[in-house]
Amino acid sequence: MKKTTILLGTALLIFGCGRFANNDEKQGHKERIVCIAKQYSEIIYALHAQENIVAVDVSSTFPPEIKKLPTVGYHRALSAEAILAMKPTLILQDNNIGPEHVVKQLNDLKIPMKNFGKYQNTIPGTDSLVREMGAWFKQVKRADSLCRKLDGDMQRAFGCAAQYKTPVRVLMIHFGQASNVYLVMTKKSTAARMIEWAGGTMAVDDEKGMKQISPEIVAESNPDVILLTDFGYDRLGGAYEKIGELPGVASTKAYRNNRIFRVEEHDVVYMGPRTGENVLLLQKLIHQDGQQKR
Repeated sequence: MKKTTILLGTALLIFGCGRFANNDEKQGHKERIVCIAKQYSEIIYALHAQENIVAVDVSSTFPPEIKKLPTVGYHRALSAEAILAMKPTLILQDNNIGPEHVVKQLNDLKIPMKNFGKYQNTIPGTDSLVREMGAWFKQVKRADSLCRKLDGDMQRAFGCAAQYKTPVRVLMIHFGQASNVYLVMTKKSTAARMIEWAGGTMAVDDEKGMKQISPEIVAESNPDVILLTDFGYDRLGGAYEKIGELPGVASTKAYRNNRIFRVEEHDVVYMGPRTGENVLLLQKLIHQDGQQKR
């Protein structure tokens, strides 16, 4: 308890001396932005507005060059010390950060925080977010261009999906096998919406976007296609025979027909400027066996 009090007191001395006053730029201080939201991070880079980003959360993994930046922890398990070490003049966050006591410390220190409007997790909502961030970063033309490309990619995806007779049943696994339990994405997830746009349907349903299931349920779901996120697939070393050793997987149609593929987790858990591209890529994966068209 004493250590926390000393830390907070010291930080108040450092940060409570007008560091974040509006005249910082006039005094020659460069903006130092810590971004704690992977969707924001990708959009900032797509806008070519990353110049003043000094750190991100660990879930901000795209584009690849973002991995060169220091991280301040997982967005729901942040460290005040790690954030303060970055000497931020602004924190960008999407109201999904924690723990609560760290958020309180940051508020007590009066470090400016900003979040952008709360938009629905849809293509129009993504367009609105990109345009708002484009205006804030003074990259309006770039934002307009990103939105036009996103909308164009989605129209192509919808056109392709309309050609297929029946939706392909997909199981998307983000797994950690401590007890032979799989974490899968359900019909309530962002990934499910993208799979639907691609002409597929998720094999597992639940009230939440992710669900833990047993190997027996994996076998019973018997999907046409299994998509393994990079987190799990890369642990297997990319060897297809290793995938067959996963409990419950070898008995599925997907495994028997060699229709198990790797996908990047960050491409399917939130929507952003590349969502149209990612839906088109998903279409190629789940329909690549030449399923009969109308």
